[in-house]
This record gives sequence, structure tokens and C-alpha cells, in this order.
Amino acid sequence: MRWEKKLKHIPNLLAFSRVFLALLMYFFLVNRNLFSGIDSSWFDYFAVLLFVVASITDFFDGFIARNFNAISKLGEILDPLADKMLVLGAFLGLLFLHRANAWAIYLILLREFFITGLRIAMVEEGMCVKASFAGKIKTVFQMIAIGFLIMNWPFANLLLWIAVILTLYSGMDYVLAYIKNQND
Repeated sequence: MRWEKKLKHIPNLLAFSRVFLALLMYFFLVNRNLFSGIDSSWFDYFAVLLFVVASITDFFDGFIARNFNAISKLGEILDPLADKMLVLGAFLGLLFLHRANAWAIYLILLREFFITGLRIAMVEEGMCVKASFAGKIKTVFQMIAIGFLIMNWPFANLLLWIAVILTLYSGMDYVLAYIKNQND
């Protein structure tokens, strides 16, 4: 019983670590001239490594929360905010490097902040705020696009625009769920 009580804190600790990793990733993306003599590609490697580790914490905090009944009100709000901070840090860094289309980033961030606010309102109203399947697919495509953009790989911008479309589509899921719940 004692380990179960301690386990309840792990998802929130993972979400907090994601915020910290997002900050470090952003640092490596925008401070390339801070260390002379280091090839700039190493900053991409460090940034993408931090991004991948942070993305993995997103998977595990959800897995632990769902499978070990470690869901909390704080976690329901913190988890999506930590995700948004990671995505925001990555996209701002990519804009700084001129590797991502500003309109694509704007549309994604607009949706992300709007839906985060909507999700917080839903939690406050006692509504179930589980990520939809479309939301999970959106997250996967955003993560892949960000990884490709950080590494400056081919097809990165195509993946970004696919992520934009999926992001806007999945946002409609939340809006429709909220409207449906209000009408019930």
C-alpha cells in the first residue's frame, strides 16, 4: 500500500521534469554561439535528445496515471500544460533558427492554448478530459515533425503541415465534446 501512495506522485514529477527538459532544449536551440569551438550540429543533437526524453516522459506519466490509478486534478491540468511548454519551447527555438514556417507554428500554438484553456474549464466543471484518439495522433505527428525540424531533415516542413491539419482537426474534437456536454 505504501508504494502505491508514492507512485501517485510520479506522473506529476514526470510532468515537472518535462517542463525542465523543455527549458534545456530551448537553451540548446537558441544559444549556439555561447560555446565557441563546438559545431552547431551538436546543439541539434543535444536538443533533439532532450526533446525525445521529454516526449518519453509524456508517455510514461500517462501510462502510470492510468494503469496505477495515479490520476490527480493537478495532473489533469499539469500534464497538458507541460506538453504545451515542450512544444512551445521547440517551436520558438525552431522559429529562432528559421527552420519552421511561422504560420504553421502560429496555428498550432493558437489551437494548443485555446484547447488547454478549454480543458481547464472542463476539469473545473467536472467533465472527463481524456485525450481523444485524434489528439494522440496529433501529438505523435507534432513530435515527429519537431524532431525532423530540429535535425533539419528532409520532409520536415511537410510533416509540420500534416501536424497542423491534425492539430486543428483534433481541436474540433474537444470543442464538440464540450458543446455536447453542455447540451446534455
